[in-house]
Amino acid sequence: MRKFLVVLDDSRECLNAMRFAAMRAANTGGGVEILSIIPPEEFNHWLGVGAVMREEARERIEAHYEVFAKWMRDKQGVDPELVIREGEAVEELLAQVREDPEVGVVVLGAGSGKKGPGPLVTALTRTAAGLPVPLTIVPGEMSKERLESIT
Repeated sequence: MRKFLVVLDDSRECLNAMRFAAMRAANTGGGVEILSIIPPEEFNHWLGVGAVMREEARERIEAHYEVFAKWMRDKQGVDPELVIREGEAVEELLAQVREDPEVGVVVLGAGSGKKGPGPLVTALTRTAAGLPVPLTIVPGEMSKERLESIT
């Protein structure tokens, strides 16, 4: 089965990327893999404190994931899987694509504010020619109706 790999983070545009991935998966018989990456700087503390912070980060991610997963199951009939990795975002995303041969498309949401599309979108578009799978960038400001019409 081809899977749409979508990144779960705290950005507003993440919502449209999740919607797009779920709707495309539902319409094409694919699956959704939700990737959340914990940056290494979150754990540069003493060993005990870092372990507690790591567990708290995982709990936050799992709670956030459950909101999207419930919507995907209830509205789109897609049962996503969660993958949590630790490290630098671009490196971990590329490693996940390489390690999971079922990933067929990477889906990212692009911000529309003054900060630009976001660091992950910026980094991956610079290296898009070397990606082993297509990259789909979903505008964060795109309406739900427009997303439905193109998926």
